[in-house]
Amino acid sequence: MSPAPHIPAKPDSRASVLLLAFAPLHKAAFGAAIGVAAALLTFLVTAVVLLRSQEGVVPLGALGAYFRGYTVSWQGAVIGAAWAGAVGFVFGWFAAFCRNLVLAISIFLIRTRAERAQTRDFLDHV
Repeated sequence: MSPAPHIPAKPDSRASVLLLAFAPLHKAAFGAAIGVAAALLTFLVTAVVLLRSQEGVVPLGALGAYFRGYTVSWQGAVIGAAWAGAVGFVFGWFAAFCRNLVLAISIFLIRTRAERAQTRDFLDHV
């Protein structure tokens, strides 16, 4: 008889879920995702307004105050998408940075408290 094939042990699902939940976000990837979403949203909203001829109903012209060169036109939709992509990238990168920083500080404090609790009565045993 041949020996049974080696079956790897099933990893602890709770541990893998926790590792995934506390994994740091990749700042550039998160920034790119937010930037692409913002660019697509800006372009699509402008395109819908242009295709339905609702320029007066939806006041998108106010975006020109924030995005230089933006107008409610096809050229403005491209310019607005570029600006929204850039602003979205910066916002996404900064949000991921802040989340990673807060998470790192929280984990550091939790570990420090746990180590202090374990070694609190160390000198009593010496």
